[in-house]
Amino acid sequence: MQKEQEANKEELEFQSDSTHIDEELREVANEIENHQPTANTEEIVSEEEKLKVELTSVQDKYLRLYSEFENYKRRTTKERADLFKTANQESILAMLPILDDFERAMTAMPENVNPQVKEGITLIYNKLNNTLTQKGLKEMEAIGAGFDPDFHEAITKIPAPSDDLKEKIVAVLEKGYFLYDKVIRFAKVVIGE
Repeated sequence: MQKEQEANKEELEFQSDSTHIDEELREVANEIENHQPTANTEEIVSEEEKLKVELTSVQDKYLRLYSEFENYKRRTTKERADLFKTANQESILAMLPILDDFERAMTAMPENVNPQVKEGITLIYNKLNNTLTQKGLKEMEAIGAGFDPDFHEAITKIPAPSDDLKEKIVAVLEKGYFLYDKVIRFAKVVIGE
């Protein structure tokens, strides 16, 4: 009998513990359903928002830096190409007076000069002119064009021979030249008024 009583007592204790556990489980379930954020949860959410803002900022900095580097690469590539194009500019500038002298010699050459001498001078002039043209030299067309201070240097003004040449270039005293698209020598011109 005592064993039965002990067994009943243990069963009652078990049921009491079971009921107590059930009540605790219900309270936890209610807390989960009616969960109000605690200070700790708010800190976690706040920290998450801070991290998102910081991530966005870092991504923005990365994109800016990346695009800046791409622009730098394009700019340096263009500068390098321009440098290769105009690397021989000083040499070509030094040869322009020689080209001018050949042109003056050919126009001032008398008609009775030996034809072989005239042909030799013409051949040398053509060879020099072709070589400089291959290196990117291009003569500036000026006669009859409007005056442009970006390309021309006005020496003087004279009365225009005709009305259509007013404020236009009527004579070129010294030819102007481009090296590719860059002006390396301005044309010295006379303007009609």
